[in-house]
Amino acid sequence: MRTYILRRLLFNVPVVLLIVAAVFTMIRITPRDVVEMMLEDAQVSGAEKQRLYNQIRGELGLDQPIHVQFSRYLWKMVHADMGKSYYHGRPVLAEIGARLPTTIQLGLVAIFFGMMVAIPLGVLGALYQDTWVDYVSRVVSVFSLSIPSFWTATLVIVVPAILWHYAPPTSYSPPWENLTENLRHVLPAALILGSNLMGSIARMTRSAVLEVIRQDYIRTARAKGLREFVVVQRHVLKNAMIPVFTLLGLVLSILIGGTAIMEIVFNIPGVGSLTVNAVNFSDFPQLQANVLFIATWIVTANLLVDIGYAWFDPRIRYR
Repeated sequence: MRTYILRRLLFNVPVVLLIVAAVFTMIRITPRDVVEMMLEDAQVSGAEKQRLYNQIRGELGLDQPIHVQFSRYLWKMVHADMGKSYYHGRPVLAEIGARLPTTIQLGLVAIFFGMMVAIPLGVLGALYQDTWVDYVSRVVSVFSLSIPSFWTATLVIVVPAILWHYAPPTSYSPPWENLTENLRHVLPAALILGSNLMGSIARMTRSAVLEVIRQDYIRTARAKGLREFVVVQRHVLKNAMIPVFTLLGLVLSILIGGTAIMEIVFNIPGVGSLTVNAVNFSDFPQLQANVLFIATWIVTANLLVDIGYAWFDPRIRYR
């Protein structure tokens, strides 16, 4: 197992570097010029504006060839210096660190809600196949998958405001400062995000449980006189959770970057909204750091999923 983990980590290093190189190159060949955006509101003459333009490009190193810029960026990255944000003026790693707890809270609440609803829904649909319980399970799953999250989020904000004159808080409060206000702000976004996750997880759970309950060892367990609850708990669920665990790993890997829509709609200061703002303002250092962080998160999540297989199924061994 230790050799497998080390091999995977070494293999993922060039993958992350290729992602960083691709993002570094693409954001620098875009037609938008970050220095021009900085000087848009400058009340100076044309010659002075050009002088400031050249000066800022030189200070930021943007006047150098792209391969020189990339070499300097990699050297600083090795020394844990990802630069400062063009927009905020603060270190980009500090910005990510300040917003990461908010995104983690949003993601964990969404996953908890999705799993708590999806797994029982999928199991019941499989155990009572082709009955009204199964039909309700499938309708709920398909319905949650079909509704776009941004549309649901818009309804959650607009409808209560029109009917009951209620709107969620506009300013974010950390949970350690005001838990009630924090939940009022984060909970609607997390429930909407979790409802989208619920559909895919419920469908995967139903398919996996249906496959497992048709196996010979399940019929043997029932023939031995075990109660249905014991059969499902001890024999069905643990074996059916492997594909569900794979899906959960994929969900976990994209959740850090995939919360951007909810964060923008509900004005939640997370990593997703930080990435969107970095794109809008051509904030190269912040965007590069965010992409590197998200890529590293995805690689780590996939590795944890592979390791988790051995816990669900002792027959799986890594060499």
